Amino acid sequence: MHKWLIIQVAGLGADFVRRWRGDRPLAGLTVQRLVPAFPALTCPAQAAFRTAAPLAAHGMPGNGIYLRDLHKALFWEQAAALVRGPRIWDEFRRRGGRVGLCFWQQSLGESVDRVLTPAPIHKHGGGMVDAVYAQPADLYERLCGRVGRRFHLRQYWGPLASVRGSGWIAEATAALLREPDAPELCLTYLPGLDYDLQRFGPEDARAGRALDAVEGQIALLHRAAREDGYTTLIFGDYAIAPVRRAVFPNRALRQAGMLRVREVRRRLYADLPASRAFAVADHQMAHVYVSDPGTLAAAASALRATPGIAEVWDRAAASERGVNHAAAGDLIAVAAPDAWLAYPWWERDAEAPDYARHVDIHNKPGYDPLELFFGWPPGSVSLDTARIRGSHGRVGGAETETVWASDGELKLGGGRTLMDLAEAMRHGLEE
Repeated sequence: MHKWLIIQVAGLGADFVRRWRGDRPLAGLTVQRLVPAFPALTCPAQAAFRTAAPLAAHGMPGNGIYLRDLHKALFWEQAAALVRGPRIWDEFRRRGGRVGLCFWQQSLGESVDRVLTPAPIHKHGGGMVDAVYAQPADLYERLCGRVGRRFHLRQYWGPLASVRGSGWIAEATAALLREPDAPELCLTYLPGLDYDLQRFGPEDARAGRALDAVEGQIALLHRAAREDGYTTLIFGDYAIAPVRRAVFPNRALRQAGMLRVREVRRRLYADLPASRAFAVADHQMAHVYVSDPGTLAAAASALRATPGIAEVWDRAAASERGVNHAAAGDLIAVAAPDAWLAYPWWERDAEAPDYARHVDIHNKPGYDPLELFFGWPPGSVSLDTARIRGSHGRVGGAETETVWASDGELKLGGGRTLMDLAEAMRHGLEE
């Protein structure tokens, strides 16, 4: 049975690679341009690849989901059932092939044989136990023994996140390939570029140094794959573009009287049950959920009038683009190329909810890249949106394209989208 190693690399944009590598191969592999799936975010990209289908079919709207019945936004939920549809490896497994997922999102309960993913335990009295979920249960400890150190969540997300986090993932994946019962298909994720590209932008020298480090991690995996008889495929899930301004769709909805807030100890919390419209902001796009159909046109008008929002799609426009789904917003807002969408609804820092100054990915009803920066008071998360210099999520135009490369034969059939690549991979697994 043919063996494959698939490496998804966050932020591996085509223009970014060309800026820092020119036409030279990346880790020995010649790259080709690839059109990402919309929205160009981690969870939808991984959902699109594992199903070879668009958002309208797989139903993963972003890194967060909004539960209308609960009036609650949840980010980074890990249940595999959130991704709808057959997987590209289903027939491969039916023929006896084993599949492993290393640090892919929505991997809990997935139809695979090996799982490795962060799963910290939040203690009742505060603090956290740094833990990794594994199937089989002893897999993580075995790989720690082979790597020689444990995984540290603070290197994977937060102000201390760096390329070292994906360094551990690369070494652990290489160790997994050498196990006697290693999966014949292994999918792994290297997030190391994400941090400095968001902090400093893709044109900054620090982003170039991050590429050097991640290229070394890809090369390590490629060598391990060759030694153990695997064919390698690498692809970027999105391209990170330079940005210079933050845009606040929830402030616009609040000013229009559609987003309500409640004041608790002089802090403003979103009152979602009482709100007629709310934007779940996620990098360069936002799903906007409207509880009162009569306010749909007014919500769209308020967003279109907001500088830095380039497009607002209703469900008809979303259907034309293959991104309409019950889990998606009633409206989808897309930022201008030089902007990103921030979740705050408050105007003054003193009004910010308590979670705004913490790394709190589960309570914030929107993605917050400011968790990559320390702020004031010391040890807290910054509230200065001007610090973000790179973002992603838009699709369209050469600047949003990513890359892919393989040392095996994959026939994309004339297409060059992420879903074309996934479909080619499905056929490669069935050969």
